[in-house]
Amino acid sequence: MTDAESSVTVRAATPDEYVPVRSILEAALLEVDRGLVRRSAVLVAVADDRILGALALRGPEIEAVAVRPGRRGQGIGRRLIEAAARRRPHLIAGFDPAVRPFYTALGFEVRCSAGRCRGWL
Repeated sequence: MTDAESSVTVRAATPDEYVPVRSILEAALLEVDRGLVRRSAVLVAVADDRILGALALRGPEIEAVAVRPGRRGQGIGRRLIEAAARRRPHLIAGFDPAVRPFYTALGFEVRCSAGRCRGWL
């Protein structure tokens, strides 16, 4: 774990963090339903009181996961997925083929068709 990773804490989001969480998800060009954050269990990756990434989880389904652009590639997304896996015995995710390497590196079994992928952990 790098120094940057060790300073990051993953925890449940609080209701007053819903706006910044939604902003992070939308900045990643994810279509975010207005009520998604309120209807989901949301985890946030935080360092120095700043939200760096977010993951919305409904049951076993990862509805959305995103990291601030300037912090991508630093293990924050991996930490969010690992925290979700500790909360749910099985995870399911739908995603674009471009991020398939991210999910396979985390141990997801992935199948792709018609320009979309689905992964199971």
